[in-house]
Amino acid sequence: MPLKMISSQIQKLNSTKPLSSLLPKPSILSHGNPSLPIYKQQHLPKRQANFRIRAALGNAKVLSKPSTTETAVKVKATVTVKVTVGGIFTNIGLTIPLDELTEVFGKSFLLELVSSQLDPNTGLEKETIKAYAHKASQKDDEVKYETKFTVPAGFGAVGAVLVENQHHKEIFLKDIVLEGFPNGPVNVECDSWAHSKYDDSKKRIFFANKSYITSETPDGLKRLREQELEDIRGNGEGERKSHERIYDYDTYNDLGFPDITSKLARPVLGGKERPYPRRCRTGRRRTRTDPSSESKSLINYVPRDEVFSEVKQFTFSAKTLKSVLNALLPSIESVFEDPKLGFSYFNSIDSLFDEGVTLPKPKNPGFLRSVLPRLVKTFREGGDELLLFDTPDMIDRDKFSWFKDEEFSRQTLAGLNPFSIQLVTEWPLTSKLDPEIYGPPESMITTELLEKEIGGIMTVEQAMKQKRIFMLDYHDLYLPHVNKVRELEGTTLYGSRTLFFLMENGTLRPLAIELTRPPSGDKPQWKQVFTPSCFDATGCWLWRLAKAHVCAHDAGYHQLVIHWLRTHCCAEPYIIAANRQLSAMHPINRLLRPHFRYTMEINALARESLINAAGIIETTFSPGKYCMELSSVAYDKLWRFDTEALPADLIRRGMAVEDPTARHGLKLTIEDYPFANDGLVLWDAIKEWVGDYVNHYYPEAIMVESDKELQAWWTEVRAKGHEDKKDEPWWPVLKTQENLVHVLTTIIWVTSGHHAAVNFGQYMYGGYFPNRPTIARTNMPTESPSDEEWKLFLKKPELSLLKCFPTQLQATKVMAVLNVLSSHSPDEEYIGEKTEPSWEENPVIKAAFEKFAGRLKELEGIIDERNTDLNLKNRTGAGVVPYELLKPFSAHGVTGKGVPNSISI
Repeated sequence: MPLKMISSQIQKLNSTKPLSSLLPKPSILSHGNPSLPIYKQQHLPKRQANFRIRAALGNAKVLSKPSTTETAVKVKATVTVKVTVGGIFTNIGLTIPLDELTEVFGKSFLLELVSSQLDPNTGLEKETIKAYAHKASQKDDEVKYETKFTVPAGFGAVGAVLVENQHHKEIFLKDIVLEGFPNGPVNVECDSWAHSKYDDSKKRIFFANKSYITSETPDGLKRLREQELEDIRGNGEGERKSHERIYDYDTYNDLGFPDITSKLARPVLGGKERPYPRRCRTGRRRTRTDPSSESKSLINYVPRDEVFSEVKQFTFSAKTLKSVLNALLPSIESVFEDPKLGFSYFNSIDSLFDEGVTLPKPKNPGFLRSVLPRLVKTFREGGDELLLFDTPDMIDRDKFSWFKDEEFSRQTLAGLNPFSIQLVTEWPLTSKLDPEIYGPPESMITTELLEKEIGGIMTVEQAMKQKRIFMLDYHDLYLPHVNKVRELEGTTLYGSRTLFFLMENGTLRPLAIELTRPPSGDKPQWKQVFTPSCFDATGCWLWRLAKAHVCAHDAGYHQLVIHWLRTHCCAEPYIIAANRQLSAMHPINRLLRPHFRYTMEINALARESLINAAGIIETTFSPGKYCMELSSVAYDKLWRFDTEALPADLIRRGMAVEDPTARHGLKLTIEDYPFANDGLVLWDAIKEWVGDYVNHYYPEAIMVESDKELQAWWTEVRAKGHEDKKDEPWWPVLKTQENLVHVLTTIIWVTSGHHAAVNFGQYMYGGYFPNRPTIARTNMPTESPSDEEWKLFLKKPELSLLKCFPTQLQATKVMAVLNVLSSHSPDEEYIGEKTEPSWEENPVIKAAFEKFAGRLKELEGIIDERNTDLNLKNRTGAGVVPYELLKPFSAHGVTGKGVPNSISI
């Protein structure tokens, strides 16, 4: 639709719809009279309290009147309650009779209507109007509660509703609708848990759906706006209770179990020694043996509204993940008598997909199959269950793709980790580490070696000028950890560099792999270069082993840095700060809320079972117990907010340069770069949507700079959430609309596109683990080989490769977890799919969102078209998995596509 036409429609909507129509409308049923007396109000003179709706599209400015009352009106209120898995109430326990009595006496909820205006005579807040709501009806998973109010003349627009839950247990409120006002209903989207008054005497505050920046808050709501934020911040003391909504900061001091054994102690991440983002504070007691570490408890607190909703189906991916961690993995461990045993044949790996693994007879028959229907599919006669993996799409299309150099190279551009490939801009390659500690800094990859591998096409100098040499560089980050990792049982590590050459057809060809071990004891530095152009069997098999090590390095870096650190971990401070500093009625809070859904809960689950001491990551990835320390080093040395934006990230890696004449304002160094090509379309769509949104609420730059809540949020993100980097000069400053749009676009990109690109392909690319082994268990045969090891390698090199791969237990555990992590839940909320109630009621924002949704549907078609273009060899071809990871929408399950709004798995 042309921009002028959209602008014209918006102006028409703004000129005909009053303020009260800018709030949500669930259906309601009539019931009874209020149980409390209505406070009578004086009839006040008519007030012209006009407000301004600014249309960012077309720059329309239309005045509309709020919903005020000139005469007393009868108003019906309907509260919609969502039924949880266990019934209306959570954890009903022994309080059912008490709550039934509450229902009988008609005192389910006490509602108080709050005026947006102050009393013109006293300058104080007007008295609230109170009434009890009664249960009226139930349909499916929703219960309606209703009451009636008499709203006196001059009360003004209702800006908020106070709710006191009279039950003994919390209840999930969907929304509140007030009908009967002359200008239409007032809608209040709750989507939140209302605690019992017996747990906390403070009433819940729910604001109407009209959004206000800080300076435009109606006078009657200013105190409540501040009070709500003050309540959410808490006082920083005591252990948090499960019903609370307190957001505060803490370090990662809960990853270890020092009270069990010193071997499970882990250093605190966060602080000068080990910089790291902050997590949500739980306030649990400290461990006995380490006062700096926090102990475990039965409940790992996250603020109540961040917890996975009980209304979700049992197939919800996070609940499924808990079933894998708490039920399936212990069953798998009991199957393998020797946890160190590897696979003896590749046929044994294939059997995981063809025959499965027989699990021991379950204590709860049918449970695993009910929650894991994709994995646990069949019962055996003896009552045993069968763990049977689906064949990943990549292997289903081409069983031997993992073995090929061209696929190894292609996945750097269109695989699970497209964030690491970078242009080589300096030659020769040298390390920046201290040579006194780590040995000679010069790389053994020489000009002569590269020119030989290039095959006489051009010189290295020419290739550098034409931007044709690229690299995966895991040398300086990994090398300081090599010696201590090698002290661990069953793993090893190198620093590595892998070089590629850009061919004329746009594909990458591997040139060389360099593996380095630093000096160790009386052993000097060891390094060796391996190349693919070997015409002897020994050289070919050494190259395959070197690739296995690089794939393990890439898998670890992907999981610990690109996935966990840059999305899950670094996003949590944005969420905590937004709740502490941005009111629920703030438009930026409402813009970001869909992109923060369930992230804090999944992060808490990760700290319990994935990234904790002896968790899945430590026991199956090469760095072992040093995994999270390595993540901290990466945060310290590599992470910058200003390069988290997709364009900036591409430029930083030399994968693009600014070009105003090019699409997206960037010229890609490799034109057929599927992740970047699709990602930039998504980035531009997000940026346009955010720009329309921001410019509507902030038509002038001074409004951005003077918005106290907005500035407090961004200050706290830096000063508290990312405290260890608070003084870095690269942090953006919020002075203009452009600054704000860039910051918000970056956050939304990280929580949606970035996370989707590195998460939902995990099973497709890692489910057949030889393609991406998470761990390399043995050293290269050429590094200090014993006669026996060398003879074994020469006699049966395939066995040497299998011994390097993960054990049967490690591989099976990782495959099960990756299967769930790659899955979309049936209730997934995809980017651009669902409008928020506050957006729906604002004509300007609604039109902007519809345009955004349209652009994402266009992206679907663009990706489909690209995946049929045989000239784009990095995303299509015989046996090639098409690149769909940034395709916005998906069915549920493991699909290899779909971009959810938030990091929810």
